[in-house]
Amino acid sequence: MIDRPRLQAQAGGREELLGVSVGHGSRLGRPGRGRALRLSLSLPPHDRRAMERGPTREGGEPGPVEPAEPGVGGGGEPGSGSGLPGAPVAVAAVLPAGGCGERLGGPTPKQFCPVLGRPLISYTVQALQRVSWIKDIVVAVTGENMDRMKAIVQRYQHQRVTLVEAGTTRHQSIFNGLKALAGDHPHCKLPTPTVVIIHDAVRPFVEEDVLLRVVTAAKDHGASGAIRPLVSTVITPSADGCLDQSLERAKHRASEMPQAFLFDVIYRAYCQCGAHDMEFGTECLHLALKYCHTKAKLVEGTPDLWKVTYRRDLYAVESIIKDKISQQICVVMDSKEDAGCIGFLQELLKKELEVKGTSVTLCPNGQDLQKIFLEDCYNFVCINMMDSGFQQTTKLLDGLESTTPSLLYPAAVVSVHFLDSQKISLSERMKELMEMKDFAKEVKKRNVFLYGVLICFTQDNLQHLQDSVRQGASLITSLIKDRNAGLTGQLLIA
Repeated sequence: MIDRPRLQAQAGGREELLGVSVGHGSRLGRPGRGRALRLSLSLPPHDRRAMERGPTREGGEPGPVEPAEPGVGGGGEPGSGSGLPGAPVAVAAVLPAGGCGERLGGPTPKQFCPVLGRPLISYTVQALQRVSWIKDIVVAVTGENMDRMKAIVQRYQHQRVTLVEAGTTRHQSIFNGLKALAGDHPHCKLPTPTVVIIHDAVRPFVEEDVLLRVVTAAKDHGASGAIRPLVSTVITPSADGCLDQSLERAKHRASEMPQAFLFDVIYRAYCQCGAHDMEFGTECLHLALKYCHTKAKLVEGTPDLWKVTYRRDLYAVESIIKDKISQQICVVMDSKEDAGCIGFLQELLKKELEVKGTSVTLCPNGQDLQKIFLEDCYNFVCINMMDSGFQQTTKLLDGLESTTPSLLYPAAVVSVHFLDSQKISLSERMKELMEMKDFAKEVKKRNVFLYGVLICFTQDNLQHLQDSVRQGASLITSLIKDRNAGLTGQLLIA
């Protein structure tokens, strides 16, 4: 459910703050089901006067905070923490997502561009949501995209998410997110965290170990950020367009995201920012150094922390996701079908993909599927009995619905059927399987891609049988690796 908006009067306009509260989700989205971590973060005695002053007027002078209109807040449990033995601590995250994507081209901002049918920002939000010790995720989006983001939160069952209206610049959007966590909104129920993570909405591949390292470094140093080696040499041109100097690449690093800060450090820095910083600055670590004299600890990041900037980057994201999730499959079938051409089909699939396991029966409570998803398997080859229509696949889809109502990546289900042309005609078999289109439309809403493969053979022609099964295995492998949304509900004939 999305709670009603709270509009806060500001000196420069009105800011919308929306608490988003969503019911229990899947393993991938439910708080407390991730890897158990306790972060022992003790807060040093930094000056909190800036936090009490609230935001500043232009030029850095403290200004009053206007009261917010009544509303209902969203987010995690107040005061809740996690981590290694030590004092409990709250960790929150802010995602600035107000960009218009000028360099991407096209009318749709890059954070809302679809990747495998799902908006890019949803992958990033879910990557943070999977980390149970991040208690609140504040997303700053423009007013014109607020309804679009609400719909994304609802459809993909994002939890612990609060929406605020973005500013006209990146820094203003981040500041609006920090205000929501600072208690500047009297009726906001979000607790002020000990540490806040700032991350880009268009960096979807952030992993928990990187987040943990920047948060731990921020505890010790007040600020931290992920870095990567430079790919290209940085040069300085002269006024006439000629080379002036070049930097030694080995001595410099590219600043990436995520970054993490003790909350009072980064909030004090933003409260003291001048108009020039808010308008033209991009580096949060520099603000902490400039205004709070806090030197950030730099943490080596992973190669997949790059930012989606150009349209070609969207294709790269899709390719990475497909490659990441198409390596393993689970073969689901009835035990009595583990023979003959079906056994041959399994052997062929094992040569192309890593077969995660074979479930001979599907438990009503979905426990077998839950175990598979705990191991991040998103591909299912469901082999239906020779004399059945769609029964086994229906059981599998029902199990997926009860086990995984919200998937980080789209699951691919290939429903495999057999046709002995000596017993039944192709037209009769096709008619039996036409119900697959309706199933495919329904499960696609749950981020499940359903495909069909019909393997035709004759029992008395061994060569034809083997060729058909080989072709079927090739089709199955291609469907899983390509994950073409346009082919969902189609029945391909081998």
